[in-house]
Amino acid sequence: MLDTSMLAFLAPCFAASLILAGIHAYLGVHVVERGVIFVDLSLAQIAALGATIALLTPWSNGDPHAPMVYWVSLAFTFMGAFIFSTIRSKRARIPQEAIIGICYAVASAASILAMSKATSESEHLKDMLVGNILAVSWPEVGKTALLYGAIGAFHYVFRHKFLAISMDPRRAEAEGISIRFWDFLFYASFGFVVTSSVAIAGVLLVFCYLVVPSVGAMLFADRIGTRLAIGWTMGTLVSALGCYCSVYFDTPTGATIVCTFGAVLVVMAVAKPLFFRAPKELPMAAEAKRDHVNAV
Repeated sequence: MLDTSMLAFLAPCFAASLILAGIHAYLGVHVVERGVIFVDLSLAQIAALGATIALLTPWSNGDPHAPMVYWVSLAFTFMGAFIFSTIRSKRARIPQEAIIGICYAVASAASILAMSKATSESEHLKDMLVGNILAVSWPEVGKTALLYGAIGAFHYVFRHKFLAISMDPRRAEAEGISIRFWDFLFYASFGFVVTSSVAIAGVLLVFCYLVVPSVGAMLFADRIGTRLAIGWTMGTLVSALGCYCSVYFDTPTGATIVCTFGAVLVVMAVAKPLFFRAPKELPMAAEAKRDHVNAV
């Protein structure tokens, strides 16, 4: 059992986890529908590269939480967002996922090269991968909540356009929606989220919050609203369980939550055929998918 002092210590970490689960489960729906699963991992690594380079400058004073580190990291993320928004084309010979994977590999290698010139190289690498979400403070939680709330409101106002370009880009283009413009807005807003999330939770945990709840929800639902509800519920339960296991077993919190996500997803995948029968596929299933855009 956890005593009151331990609960108070874990409260900011759990609150940050809930905020991450809320925004990333929604963005994960877009990422999975677009088939660009590694875009979050790539943008997160690009953000980490920017932060690493900023740490090498004298203006950061070696402080990973310095404002300069954040803005340089954000600038790198925007560059990645611009690249990803320009390579999406149905006539492209090279798959978009290939470019995203190359960006991830290059950013990872460049980060390692940059860290080789920094002190505490291994500690920087650990923080970049799994972060230190247990050390998050209430002011950081508050600022993150405000930022993600603003981005969430932006996506809600323009939800039909964002869902259209993610789920049925051909139809969206036929309706006169600029795919490249709205793609850039999507990746740019995504960049704000990733930059802040990586600073709190690290690359691996951010990737799990983005992809795992959405994949788990797809096992049980097709409608966007239902998938979001399942994803948010999964993110909340896994965050609570991961934080508890981290304290109980005295293990790193970020890595524990990542492993908990994997274990819960396996349980959901096993439970699906045992307790839920797959509905018969309707003849108009392909056309029905287009109606998802209007389901929110």
